[in-house]
Parts: sequence; C-alpha cells; structure tokens
Amino acid sequence: MSIQWFPGHMAKARKEVLEQLKLVDVVLEVVDARLPNSSRNPMMEELTQSKPSVRILAKADLADEMITQQYLALWNGCEQERAVAVDILKGDGIPLILRAAQEVTAPVFAKLAKKGIRRTAIRAMVLGIPNVGKSSLINRLVGKKVVKTGDKPGITRQQQWIRTGKKFELLDTPGILWPKFDDPEVAKHLAWSGAIKSSVLRVDEIALDLLSWLCMNYPLELSKRYHVEIEPSCEPETMLMQVALSRGALHHGGTPDIIHASELLLRDVQTGMLGRVSFDRL
Repeated sequence: MSIQWFPGHMAKARKEVLEQLKLVDVVLEVVDARLPNSSRNPMMEELTQSKPSVRILAKADLADEMITQQYLALWNGCEQERAVAVDILKGDGIPLILRAAQEVTAPVFAKLAKKGIRRTAIRAMVLGIPNVGKSSLINRLVGKKVVKTGDKPGITRQQQWIRTGKKFELLDTPGILWPKFDDPEVAKHLAWSGAIKSSVLRVDEIALDLLSWLCMNYPLELSKRYHVEIEPSCEPETMLMQVALSRGALHHGGTPDIIHASELLLRDVQTGMLGRVSFDRL
C-alpha cells in the first residue's frame, strides 16, 4: 500500500512547530494506544529537538491492555521521557500527565530558579498525527470544550495557546502526518485505526487485510462479534461476506454489499465493538 497525503496546512504546521518550540518546556506527544509506534510521526525527534517529552497513549480503553503495559514499561525508562495511558472519555489516567510533565521538566525549572526566574505553569506543546485524540485530551485537561473535536482527521487547523488553570499552558497544534508511508504495515495500521481519511483508500482492500490480521490475532473476538466460525485457512473474502450477512449489509435481492460490510467492519474495530485490539506489537 502506497499512500501520499501531506495537505498544505500540515506543511505549514511543521514550520510553525519548529518556530514555537523554544517557547515550551515540554512536548506532550499524543499517540494512539492501539498503534503506539505506527501513530508516531517519524520526524518527531527532529521536530522536538530533544525537548523533555511525555508520550500519551490515548484511546487506551480500546487497546489490548497487556500490550499497552509493555509499551509503558519500554518508554518509561528514559530520563527525559515519560509515558502514560489514558481513557480520555472517562478521564482515567489524566492526572498522571501533569505528574509526568513535572518529573521531566524538573531540571528545566531548577535551572530557571538559579537564574531567579520562577514560573508555576508548565508550558507544553501538544503534538500528534491527526485523529489520535489531541483536541479531546485538551478539552479534558481544561475541563471544558475549548477546541473542536471530531471523528474525522484534520479537525485542528491552526495553533492556539490554552490555559488550564495555574498548572498548564498548552499549545495546541494541527495534526502532522508524514508525506509518505514507506512501511506498508504502518499504512495499514493507520488505516485500520481511522487515522487516514477513508476517501484516499480502497475500503474493501483495507477490510480484507484487516480480516486476515484479525483471524490470526483476535479470532475469538471476531467470531463472537459476527457469529462465525474461524477456519484455519481463514479466507478473507469469505469472511467479509459473512460479516455482510451478520451485519445485514445486503443489496436489494439479498446479495452481500461488500463495500458497506467493509465500512461496518472498520467502524466496529475503530469504536471498540470488536473488543480491545492493539495493532502494533513489540
């Protein structure tokens, strides 16, 4: 799968991030807990220039908990980095973000204190690719809706500073996606999660790839959701027709509507109806 998608506003956002980086103490990098590696911009180290960072695994309520814990253990071993998993809708894990930010910025504030500069609020830049939950997270941190949210990527189009009481000053940024997906597995994972607009994809091809992967990794969840038996061979075309029959995705006359069934499958996975699923594995 070769996908190129780098809208003009994203190129502008990248330039603005580099310009504003000197104004912040820490970077809050939001990733999707279901695909912690695939939902990272590979240019992130270049963009953040070794700033202290807190990696926020959003949508943790949709991810395989055991795999999420493995990523947290891996990423919490660095001096200037922390990682926390959060359920933005319920607010689970949100207080851990401030605690992690305070830990990684402690050396920064100590240096400022030696210079006679005392600040109480941590200035943080919120970064991430589209549709990982940046805007929803900011609204949760602030305690009210201050930025637009939606289930389509690319909602945030410009930077803005947002105060969250005396503890945080947040700089929201548009989602930044890289210009080309060189790794086809990364592209698939992003498509399965909904990070890429469906208008640039062949939804039936994406669904067939997803079914093959689910048969190998989450067969019980797949069987339970669509009331089908998972055969060792697991032909994705046959499975997709079974999904269509199970979900009532039919043309007039009763033949399976493959496109509609594909859309339903992707929606089920993306909203957690299939269960907790993680695409990236260590």
